[in-house]
Amino acid sequence: MTQDDIRFRKRIEELQQNAYRNSLFLFTDFLNETELEEAAEILGDSGISSSGGWDGAERRMLRFGSEEDMGYTVPFPITIIRISPLLDKFSDEFTHRDFLGAVLNLGIERSVIGDILIREHTAWLFAKDTIASFIVQNLDQVKHTHVRCEVVTEVPDALQPKLVREDFQISSERLDAVVSHVYNLSRSQSLDLFRTGKVTVNGRVTENNSAAPKSGDAIAVRGYGKMIYTGTGGVTRKGKLNASVEKYV
Repeated sequence: MTQDDIRFRKRIEELQQNAYRNSLFLFTDFLNETELEEAAEILGDSGISSSGGWDGAERRMLRFGSEEDMGYTVPFPITIIRISPLLDKFSDEFTHRDFLGAVLNLGIERSVIGDILIREHTAWLFAKDTIASFIVQNLDQVKHTHVRCEVVTEVPDALQPKLVREDFQISSERLDAVVSHVYNLSRSQSLDLFRTGKVTVNGRVTENNSAAPKSGDAIAVRGYGKMIYTGTGGVTRKGKLNASVEKYV
């Protein structure tokens, strides 16, 4: 375990203990996928919630404290900022890196910035509340394009993730069978994904390809996508299980 791993573990454990001891809601900064997996291993099934400001978020905050224990709740401290050109017809073409680089060039730490969603020349950036006003006041250019920043309450429906139901048959209820079918992979390709730690179930990396998924499990395969397993129902004449997922598209 590296020193960074030790510091991260200590920070997560301290937040959990302080929230419980002082009956306070406490939050992490935005965590990437690896950090979320590490936090899940540290915390176990402790009922910690997470959010990145929208349903399909990859970078997410953890919230320590529960409404059930405290009798009230506190929203995640996330602000959505829309960044758009002053003159759209003279705008550069942008990538995620362009917007992120412009924000980080203001001297802002990556950990206080969540996802950045882009549609044409406009971006929706998720930021920690404490830094949002600074970004709005100081970010005025991306590449060679002058931009305006404004706080909004939501992202367009077109940017929200869509779920499509997919029905199929599998010989047995195993993770590798589900992954293989949904992403049209061979058995060896599927096994390689498990061996190299590219499959997560509910945010945790799993190498156990033969485990049986449960209805409601969120299964993510790095480089391929994400799905919600909805379970099985009935058996075909040939003895196969009817299974289904809701796949993010």
